[in-house]
Amino acid sequence: MRLLAAALIGLIPACQKDETVAGYGAAGITWTLIEQNGAPFPARATLVFGEDGRVSGQAPCNRFTFTNDLPYPWFESGPVAATKMACPDLEAEGAFLKNLSAMTRVILGEDGNMTMANDEGGEMVFTASE
Repeated sequence: MRLLAAALIGLIPACQKDETVAGYGAAGITWTLIEQNGAPFPARATLVFGEDGRVSGQAPCNRFTFTNDLPYPWFESGPVAATKMACPDLEAEGAFLKNLSAMTRVILGEDGNMTMANDEGGEMVFTASE
């Protein structure tokens, strides 16, 4: 009987639903930033949500990664690990990473877009891309 109970308890994590943004349909999609705080974003920046809570992406100059293991719709991007390459889009990259770190919620739309927002009125709109 103890063996059966131990075996059943061992299966519980496998049955639990992933409650993160990835578990709600964002996993494995490359999300491209199209708008930041109401204005078109002038460079290319992407996010990819992994099923393990890892988020990675390409800012206008550098690749980055962080962990977001909060339950959907909550979001937190820190701490961010990034490469340190220089390029002409460093100003856009700084604005992107600063705004990303200020976001606190994610809304996955049925229109193929994902919106991140915070209580201060900040907003980032991403679209699913190939």
